[in-house]
Amino acid sequence: MALRPVSRRLVPDEVFDQILTEVVDGELSAGESLPSERRLAEVLGVSRPAVREALQRMAMARLVEVRHGGATTVRDFRRSAGLDLLPRLLVRDDELDASVARSILEARIVIAPEVAALAADRGGETLSAALTSAIAAIAADADLVVRQRAALAFWDVVVDAADSVVFRLMFNSLRAAYEPALEALAVLMEAEVSQVAGYREVSAAIVAGDAGAAREATVALLQPATTSLITAIHDLEEA
Repeated sequence: MALRPVSRRLVPDEVFDQILTEVVDGELSAGESLPSERRLAEVLGVSRPAVREALQRMAMARLVEVRHGGATTVRDFRRSAGLDLLPRLLVRDDELDASVARSILEARIVIAPEVAALAADRGGETLSAALTSAIAAIAADADLVVRQRAALAFWDVVVDAADSVVFRLMFNSLRAAYEPALEALAVLMEAEVSQVAGYREVSAAIVAGDAGAAREATVALLQPATTSLITAIHDLEEA
């Protein structure tokens, strides 16, 4: 393992991040046992309680299995972890993971139209004021980061109206992963967050209770930026 001593600031976080990187990158494979707490503390130059806290968090994230009195074993995170891991996967060591970003975009273009359709079925005209207010916020500021935040607020209203706890939790996880990258994505997202007319079309379809039109308007709004971003990520991966 390519572990290194860590600083004393936010020690459990740094221990967690290092072990996470080893697991995600395959340096620690599924079924492999981690060194003992004592050995990890020695290698990392931290206290055993800090290592223990990090391992407990790893276990809660379903990245490892901790057996009392036995070894701590790496789990296959692709089969055991949940969406709450996304923010940790998207940005690691202060760098954006292109493959994770691509996966988030692909999920967004599939999920968002269905959420909009449910909002049309279950919310309809009751959403008019909230959606109008959210769109006004998108149009009110030229700053692209502010517009992205306003767009997230728009979708927050739509997700609430969809009345699906699964879609709500998925949105929360996707948002938590996306928000740290707002500034980095500002230019690439300009084509989408500047399309105020597109948000109005989505809103109009939802308020009219037309699920099919809401689905189509959402695809029309999200597809151009999604395609551009995925192409840019593909080029980055190729480079």
